[in-house]
Amino acid sequence: MALGHAAETESGDFYRRLLILRVGLLLVVALLGLRLWHLQIREGPYYRDLSENNRTRQVLLEPARGLIYDRHGVLLANNVPSFSLYVTLEDVKDHEVLVEQLADLLGLDPVLIRKKLGGRGGKLLPRKIKDRMTLRDAMLVESHRLDLPGVMVEVESQRNYPGGVTAAHLLGYVGEISPDQLEKPEFSGLHQGSIVGQYGVEKSFDRHVRGQAGQKSIEVDALGHEKRAAVVEKPQAGNDLYLTIDVRLQKVAEDLLGQEYGAIVALDPTNGDILAMASRPGFDPNVLSRELTPKQWVEIVQDEGRPLNNRASQGQYPPGSTFKVPMAVAALETKTMAPSSTVFCNGGYQFGKRIYHDWKASGHGAVDLHTALVHSCDVYFYTVGQRMGIDVMAEFGKEFGLGQGTGVELPSERAGIMPSTAWKQKVKNEPWLPGETVSAAIGQGYVTVTPLQMASLIGTVANDGVNYRPRLVQAVMDRVTGNLQELPAVPRGKVKAKPETFRIIKEALADVVTKGTATRAKSSLVTIGGKTGTAQVAALRTGPQENIPKKFRDHAWFVAFAPVESPKIAVAVLAEHMGHGGSAAAPLAKEVIETYMKLAPQVPMVSSNASKAEPVRSLLEQS
Repeated sequence: MALGHAAETESGDFYRRLLILRVGLLLVVALLGLRLWHLQIREGPYYRDLSENNRTRQVLLEPARGLIYDRHGVLLANNVPSFSLYVTLEDVKDHEVLVEQLADLLGLDPVLIRKKLGGRGGKLLPRKIKDRMTLRDAMLVESHRLDLPGVMVEVESQRNYPGGVTAAHLLGYVGEISPDQLEKPEFSGLHQGSIVGQYGVEKSFDRHVRGQAGQKSIEVDALGHEKRAAVVEKPQAGNDLYLTIDVRLQKVAEDLLGQEYGAIVALDPTNGDILAMASRPGFDPNVLSRELTPKQWVEIVQDEGRPLNNRASQGQYPPGSTFKVPMAVAALETKTMAPSSTVFCNGGYQFGKRIYHDWKASGHGAVDLHTALVHSCDVYFYTVGQRMGIDVMAEFGKEFGLGQGTGVELPSERAGIMPSTAWKQKVKNEPWLPGETVSAAIGQGYVTVTPLQMASLIGTVANDGVNYRPRLVQAVMDRVTGNLQELPAVPRGKVKAKPETFRIIKEALADVVTKGTATRAKSSLVTIGGKTGTAQVAALRTGPQENIPKKFRDHAWFVAFAPVESPKIAVAVLAEHMGHGGSAAAPLAKEVIETYMKLAPQVPMVSSNASKAEPVRSLLEQS
């Protein structure tokens, strides 16, 4: 009995415990169900919203570039609001589908989109796909927002050039940083989509005008679309630039060239300030600052007019008879010729078995240095060159800055060629030939120069041998401090020649205009001194210029300064394939000079009170 009772008690305890366990499990399930109902039904919307909004992104805020003004405060480059399209890869499930969607929606090149999406950077970094979007395109994207995960439209500042083609070669243009540029140390801290200067002062002074990017923290939904944003760090706008050019004179110079190819440079010989620098054909920097298709870019690059080539600082041409100016200085200083020494010109110069012709077939008769400059006698300078030798000519050419860059604040300046025996041996691996000296004496053969170099050269003569580095940027305005810091004029040196030599040369150059080869430059408003030049393009041609295809016609040169008694402006004009300097180039220089003298004076934005602290020098050196 005892054993049976014990067994029944043990069995009863087991079932009671089993019942309690079942009841406990039911209670747990009930509680879980209640909690699930609470989370999904009652609090579901709150938690779904919370889930969608707990994702954050760091978005870079592009800065506004610094403004660019002319010497009188006329605005040349500013910024306008624009729409940019960004994609964050983290939020894109199918890249190829998105590429097709954007291509169909906006008419973009799929190859370009893939290239942008595949650029360097993490998945959380928004990739810029397109800038300068139209309002229509921006609204189109926003209307398809739910179908475009990871896509954002941001309002940013975009570069704008109010004058269009005016001063385009000086200002340059901007563009998205390239993969190659991203690898360079000067672009450290930048990223895919950053806008940098690609040409002109936009490029030379990019680090000063580009500003400092900021950033904001945004919360995004499940599609990567922005829900809320908070600015973490505001972007800092770039510094402003004040150029030395007078945009009024710049427009006149460009209009004078019209549809012809060539360049006009005007500068102040007393400090090197570039007053105007025109190059034709030109381009619209507003167009190039947009993203071009590969086809559009190829069309521009392959244009036979080479519109992107700044002929003023990059075009290299034989100087022709304008080279007789430094030749005359060298003749007097080396005593190769005295002012009164004469050479008889019968229209040709015999050297060996060859006759080197004068531009005047009948000759000039007996000529001294003054007459040789006034009437541009080739035979006189053939004689001087042969007596002097190429190395002495090269020495004086370099004194005037030929064969070397001027140091102007523009990228890719060309140096031209001032040949010598050593130069030819090094470059051609050939000895210098005596006959080559004869050609070089009148600015032909291997001698090449840029219009900027020739403007600087004639400015040096006008300034009695003192040469200044051509200056394009006058001052930098610091956006943070508001300080205006002037970049000082930089003397490059002084030509080793006596004041009397320059007096003799300037008197002759004044007579070139009043009674010599440049009478079409004579002005009733101001005294002008100058020298014509005709640079041969093709040899062995005969007949009048009008019977020769234009591309084979001579280039026309004229270099000048005014007023003769107290020079304030120096000008170089190069008109491609326009024939004689006296007829084609001299009238253009006259117009530039007269315009400058008639311009209503304005107070420069940069005054003598501007800060000229040493840090300004480093600005130029770092550019």
